[in-house]
Amino acid sequence: MSMIETLSDEKNSFLSRREIICDFKGLGGKLKKLEAVEMVTKEFKLDGKIVIPIKLQNHTGQPKITGIFYVYDDEKLAREHVDPTIFARLDKAKSPKEEEKDADAKPAKADASVDKPDTKTKDKSEDN
Repeated sequence: MSMIETLSDEKNSFLSRREIICDFKGLGGKLKKLEAVEMVTKEFKLDGKIVIPIKLQNHTGQPKITGIFYVYDDEKLAREHVDPTIFARLDKAKSPKEEEKDADAKPAKADASVDKPDTKTKDKSEDN
């Protein structure tokens, strides 16, 4: 049994996209948008297509999430139809992974610099 249950899978020929609505069972409060995109891509065999998570809705008292996804063949067309805010949030979600890789390289440089003791502060023993 799959964790993904398809509620609706329609081809919107007017907007040249596929609209998928599905439930993720047992993942309430644990699923991130990028993980949901990966799961939908694998489940529906959408390699090479642009999958955009429009909405992930948690259900109170139930361990399931309902997700709405748009699947485009062309990224240019997707950027024309979908609100730019959604793309900005997706880019923001993708960037911490890149920052973590950069952060792993930065501690080596930070360890090389040695902090100098502050000579401007006075010891209390000198004042007495």
